[in-house]
Amino acid sequence: MAEISDAIAMIKKAEADAEQLIADSESQSKDLIAESKVKAEEIISQAKVAAEEEAKNTVFDAEDKAKEEAQSIAKKSDEDVAALKNKAMANVDDAASIIVKNIL
Repeated sequence: MAEISDAIAMIKKAEADAEQLIADSESQSKDLIAESKVKAEEIISQAKVAAEEEAKNTVFDAEDKAKEEAQSIAKKSDEDVAALKNKAMANVDDAASIIVKNIL
């Protein structure tokens, strides 16, 4: 009878140990899930910051390129205006000569 009692005690201890293992596993699982969520939130936050920084850099680069292009266009326009002015001044001299010739 003692053997049956010992076997029952061993079975009950094994059941208790198994229940404790299950509880410990559930607790560890919950901890791992919580830790994973925190890490995922950190990664997402870092990705958002990096994306915002990249977007700012892209905007700044576009602004710089636009400024350079605007300056280039302004310079070309100034050169074109100067060339037209010089050409017009040459035409004024020619026109004045023709007028003077026709009057005299």
